[in-house]
Amino acid sequence: MTKRPTINDIADKAGVSKRTVSRVINGATNVNAKTREKIQQIISEEGFSPDKKARGLASRRSYLLGIIYDNPGTFYIDQVQDGVLQVITDRGYELIVHPCDYHDAGFVENCIEFTKRSNVDGVVVLPPVSESEALASAFRQQHVNYVRMASVALDDTEKMVISDDRAAMREVADYLVSEGHRDFAVISGPQGFSSTAERLEGFSQALKGHGITIPSTRIIEGNNTYESGITCARELLQLTPRPGTIFANNDEMAIGVIRAAYDMGIAVPDSLRVIGFDDNLMAARIIPSLTTVRRPVAEMAAMAARKLLARIEGNIADNTSTQPVKASLIVRESTGKR
Repeated sequence: MTKRPTINDIADKAGVSKRTVSRVINGATNVNAKTREKIQQIISEEGFSPDKKARGLASRRSYLLGIIYDNPGTFYIDQVQDGVLQVITDRGYELIVHPCDYHDAGFVENCIEFTKRSNVDGVVVLPPVSESEALASAFRQQHVNYVRMASVALDDTEKMVISDDRAAMREVADYLVSEGHRDFAVISGPQGFSSTAERLEGFSQALKGHGITIPSTRIIEGNNTYESGITCARELLQLTPRPGTIFANNDEMAIGVIRAAYDMGIAVPDSLRVIGFDDNLMAARIIPSLTTVRRPVAEMAAMAARKLLARIEGNIADNTSTQPVKASLIVRESTGKR
């Protein structure tokens, strides 16, 4: 039976200390590139994998990270997981996903209990949960490492990853007006969420710059689900006169709009233009394909994971990104262009 290589074996072959090997395994930045490459090559050749239990005992870490969310969009969660796993897998961490009910009176206690029960080293918190200052305060009191993803700056730079939704909506408005569209309606997200406000205000203000105001009767609140997109679209499409363009706060609702229009015999894009937000997996696959705003969710999640590991491992150099992540318009068939 072949003896399993140890960290001491790797250190001997590389001619370095065990501590240096440990730093490479843990993703620390204070090892020069040549030494890091040499150690990684030996690790690969020897088929070495750290004993996670011993590693955790030595470092007082669990090597577990969490994602906390209350978001009905399954495509969104999949993208977040993909982004986080891209960063953490090679560094020996595992991922635990924890859904919660943001509207439940005890959701803060529920999230704190999750961190204690699972013994995670830190959590990435997704909107709308990330917008809870009560939860962030509880994390600080309990010394839980966290990074929040959101549409606005809510915390210290090293604890935030932000997407510039407002700027993206200005791009949407400018494009639609340049195409001659002036008759708009909106299916917003739930009120009280920063993403809802950023997208609605960004769109409305940009349209005002073109001399266009959306009547309040043409702004309806959805809950970011496919089903609510259908319900809200039916209400809007029964108005007289009927709106010519509908922006929905996310792709799932926008796809619901296309379904409702199909059921009512309204052709998209000939009689109705539809725009979503997120560019989820289905946006390019439905017929007609959906014009939407591409928010690089996996990239944001990867950035959040890097910031979280920087907090856990004390690698300050990995935690310096301050710029909002750019979202951009993707034009497809639902607004008349292939």
